[in-house]
Amino acid sequence: MYFTLEAAALAALIAFFINIILCPIIIPILRKIKFGQNVRDDGPKSHLKKSGTPTMGGIVILISLLLASLLFLRDNLEGQLIIFVTVGFGLIGFLDDYIKVVMKRSLGLRALQKIILQLLVAFIFLYILMQNDNGNYSYAEFLIPFMGGQTINFGILFIPVAILLIIGTVNSVNLTDGLDGLAAGVTVLVATFFVFIAWTSGSDVLPIAGAAAGSLLGFLLFNTHPAKVFMGDTGSLALGGFIIAIAIILRMPLFLAIVGLIYVLESVSVILQVGYFKMTKGKRLFKMAPIHHHFELLGVPETKVVAVFYIVTAALCLVGFLATYGMF
Repeated sequence: MYFTLEAAALAALIAFFINIILCPIIIPILRKIKFGQNVRDDGPKSHLKKSGTPTMGGIVILISLLLASLLFLRDNLEGQLIIFVTVGFGLIGFLDDYIKVVMKRSLGLRALQKIILQLLVAFIFLYILMQNDNGNYSYAEFLIPFMGGQTINFGILFIPVAILLIIGTVNSVNLTDGLDGLAAGVTVLVATFFVFIAWTSGSDVLPIAGAAAGSLLGFLLFNTHPAKVFMGDTGSLALGGFIIAIAIILRMPLFLAIVGLIYVLESVSVILQVGYFKMTKGKRLFKMAPIHHHFELLGVPETKVVAVFYIVTAALCLVGFLATYGMF
């Protein structure tokens, strides 16, 4: 099966217009049933006015991505697997949001519950992927950036390495969702990067990547500052699942250190903050983590932080394209 760039454009447009249609319908419903965001008291004071903004808007991202992808999933196992991982992590996020917002348990799913569910989705994905691969470990060959097509083969270590990458990526994207339009905007750029990689390599996941990019573009119309709706964990966990699933299938997880550097920095800032806090018995390395809040507390306007993160990601995607030289 071979899809053209036109197929990706069609999937993107379908997902885009589904968002435009559904968001004005679903946002008032979320507001009416009081699915509103609870804002941290210890966060930036400018965020207090966001309290009550409808959350769980990731439902629209999932619906539009799924519907736009249906045309291209027949006999497309890799595309089906990406949708499975995206929806699987989205459902975990939905459960987490539901517990926080509806059941009024602020922490949502307990850490152990969340990690068990995430591991379950990861194991099912990798099991089906390896079964389809007939034990050849071809998906264990990760392309190395700037090396002209050379790979590193993890062999029997593929499963544990992939699980670490899946859990790490999903939760890093989740941490990036902290400012209006931040996670959606960064991810639409990363998804667009994978659109062109899938097109160049002739991968069947091309229209799925297009659907993800289109879905996020539509969602951004309602999620940019001032946001009318937040994606919640429903959306951010789903996006993390999408990003790592398509990266593994395209054998490009190592490229996430480039094009997904914002995700990495967000996650590392939290790790450093917690570690430094424990080592120094109460001192903080950053004013607040994840790092986007640190910049806010330094006085940088939220919209400026988001714009800079977009620009950095766009530039890194161009670096990512350069890193593929000689591969396809």
